[in-house]
Formats: sequence, structure tokens, C-alpha cells
Amino acid sequence: MKTLLVVVFSLLAISILADEEGMSPPPEDGVPQLTDVAAAEAFINSDDVAVVGFFKEEESYGYKEFVAAAKEVKPIPVGLCSDKEVWANYSITSDTITIFRKADDSQENLQLADAKKVDADGLIRFIKMNNIRYLTEYNQVTAVGLFQSRVKTHLLLFANRGSVNYSKLQKRLAALAPEFSGKFLFVLVNGAVKGNAKSLGYFGLTSRDLPRIGLYDSDLDKKWLMAKGEITKDSVRTFCKTFLDGELQKTQQAGEPEAKTEL
Repeated sequence: MKTLLVVVFSLLAISILADEEGMSPPPEDGVPQLTDVAAAEAFINSDDVAVVGFFKEEESYGYKEFVAAAKEVKPIPVGLCSDKEVWANYSITSDTITIFRKADDSQENLQLADAKKVDADGLIRFIKMNNIRYLTEYNQVTAVGLFQSRVKTHLLLFANRGSVNYSKLQKRLAALAPEFSGKFLFVLVNGAVKGNAKSLGYFGLTSRDLPRIGLYDSDLDKKWLMAKGEITKDSVRTFCKTFLDGELQKTQQAGEPEAKTEL
């Protein structure tokens, strides 16, 4: 009897909290319903990346496929919204799957009326491709999202997963990245992955040379390496600022032969 009362009061508390926050308890499919603007804003701001399915009703085209995809992309937060005020707040006019990203201040919309075919696997790829975080690990899927972003300059951390300082450097760069939101995309390239050897080679590096910091600008199609030494927040911050100030562009590219000097 005591256990039953605990369960009843727990469910009641969850229901009250959800009503106060404008977020309905997750249904059986596990996807929370965002019922007002405040709830939607809190949800979207809860992580570097958040996904919202804006559907008028459960019978809408793509709804079931979206719910199925949501189960496969954890821990990326995924929500549902049918509230018209929320739709207007984010300029949504028809059933749409939207990915909100902080790293490049982006709202990526997939309007379902324009999609010839919608299936769960395709939506999973769309979400994972656009899972661009303050520090994004480079792979064949995220590469598409990285190069489609409006932010064309990438700050690259080349490091071997499992090395002594790997986790420390990962956290350090992730903490610094918000300072340069909208200016750089911070990217982690795992040098221990054979498939990344080409990326390392583009900068004249091998896995034995790591960790190193590089910078690539796709508009200029140019690359630079930060000088060897300890990788700190201050040193990377300074490196980034030399690019923003235009000083780095005047220096030699990574991988270029050094200029010969007449003696």
C-alpha cells in the first residue's frame, strides 16, 4: 500500500511540474510535447543541439517516422510541438522538422511538404548530419553538416583518442568554443581513426605528431597550424584572434615549404 501511494504521488508531482513548465509529460513514445513558447525556448536551450518536430497532428505526414527516428538519435534532445504560438515564434508555417544549433546560431528546417519520401532512416541521417555542436567530432556524416554550415572557418583539434591528454583537451576546447560561436566551428579530428589520415595529411601531419591545432577556411581554401607547444585555452584563443584580426592570413600556410633565404 505504501509503495502504491509513493507511485501515485510521484506521478501527480510530475504532472504538476509539467503543467507549470508548459511541457506535457512524455507520452508512450517518449517524445516530450512542447505546449508554449517558454517550454520550447527552455527545451531548445537545454543542449548544443535540439530537434523539434512541428506537426499539426499525429496523423500528419512524417509524424510516425519522426517519432521512430527520435528513439535512435539519443542523447540528442527531440521534442514535438503543435502549438501555433510556438510555430509563429520560430517562423514555422507548415509541418516541419527543425534542428536548432548554438555553434553557428542555425535553424535548419526540413519542410515535410517538400519531401518526396520520408522514412525513419532518412530522418536519422538528417539529424545526425546536422548534429553540429560546440565541439563536433569529425566523421563522414558530420562532415556534410560542417561544410554546409554558414560558418566556413574550422578550428581543428587533432588528437588521438586514448592518449593521455585526449579528454582534457576535448573538454578544454568545448569550453572555449562558445566564445567564438558564429565565427568558428570547433572540430575534433581523431588521429587514431585510419579514415582521418587524409585530413591529417592535408595539414602535413601524422598521428605521431599529435596533438596539434589547425585552422581551415573553406572560402579561402587555406589552412594553418598553430605553433607547437602546450594547447591551452589562452593559446588557442590567441590563435583564433590572429585569424579574426587578419594577421594569420599573412603567414605561410600549413604544409607549404618554407621560403628559402639567400645567405
